Amino acid sequence: MTRWENYVASATKIIGAYQGSLPLHHFLKAFFKEHPYMGSRDRRWISQLVYHYYRLGDWGRELSTAERLIAGAFLCETASTDLLKALRPEWDEKVTLPLADKAALLDLPVTATRIFPFLDELSPAIDAEAFGLSFLQQPRLFIRVRNGRMDKVLKLLQEAAVSYEVFENNATVALPNGTKVETLLTEKSWYEVQDASSQQTGTLFHPAPNQRWWDCCAASGGKSILLKDQQPNVQLLVSDVRRSILENLQQRFTAAGIKNYEARVADLTADRFPETMGQQRFDGIILDAPCSGSGTWGRTPESVSFFKREEITKYQQLQKRIAHNVIPFLKKGGSLIYITCSVFRQENEEVVQYIEETSELRQQEGGVIAGYGKGADTMFAVRFS
Repeated sequence: MTRWENYVASATKIIGAYQGSLPLHHFLKAFFKEHPYMGSRDRRWISQLVYHYYRLGDWGRELSTAERLIAGAFLCETASTDLLKALRPEWDEKVTLPLADKAALLDLPVTATRIFPFLDELSPAIDAEAFGLSFLQQPRLFIRVRNGRMDKVLKLLQEAAVSYEVFENNATVALPNGTKVETLLTEKSWYEVQDASSQQTGTLFHPAPNQRWWDCCAASGGKSILLKDQQPNVQLLVSDVRRSILENLQQRFTAAGIKNYEARVADLTADRFPETMGQQRFDGIILDAPCSGSGTWGRTPESVSFFKREEITKYQQLQKRIAHNVIPFLKKGGSLIYITCSVFRQENEEVVQYIEETSELRQQEGGVIAGYGKGADTMFAVRFS
């Protein structure tokens, strides 16, 4: 058996054992730990094969796992590879062709519907065909450059011969996925690792000096740092239901030089939660709601195979409950920023409708933030007042 056949056999073994209960990258890490004889090159090839397999979503279920793995490499790669040269040389010669031309060489049609089985659930503003086919491409890594350090950041990237693209807002830099950015850019206060679409949510904030803002589902604090970079004098409260996540946030804030904020553990779904907030009122509330994360599945393509459709409704119910509990703490005339990293209508437009039907708030701006045309996540963000 050749090295390449061994790679396909190992990837087949992984897929047979993986049940989706762990993120795929954690499962792969455990698998390779149990097989220490595999070198870094072996691990890289096998991991790539497995990820390509899951990028196909529901496409090619009629094929054997081995056939699907090789087809995944053909459809997802854009340059000649040693694996395809060895196992499908006739495909390797065509690997640089546009997707439509490559698909024509296969027996099965390659369509968005075959890849992403939830197209009927999408927000109406999303281009279903483009979104579904985007799963065949690995998303890029994005950083947000802070404190006017763009020249210094670009100089270091150029010295390291790293390819990059600067977006028109002159703060967002796209890098190849897997770039060791923490090694290249050792001054952490110069930048934040943050997806391009996540950065774009900040255009809805419009903070003013000395306003009180609450990032109520703060997680690791990316939106709060974005807010503070726009207006350092904002009085900020961050909360999350998980203490460990807040501890990570505090470390991230320290690295970013963010001070003068309050942090608290809070379960926004608890019946007694409103009582714990007292009479506090905020000029702005960022509700980056727990969601399916479907707009980020390009980074975790295994999710397409293991997600259950009924979970969408469960997330919607959670989002409605949190919105119901936090809206009373918004000052009259204040801004509620509702954000998800979901592409599903139930989590996006239907929650907007619920907020408008159950409160005096009205949507002012925002909507779908499409990332599928630029290697970024797809998100949804709306400002109410």
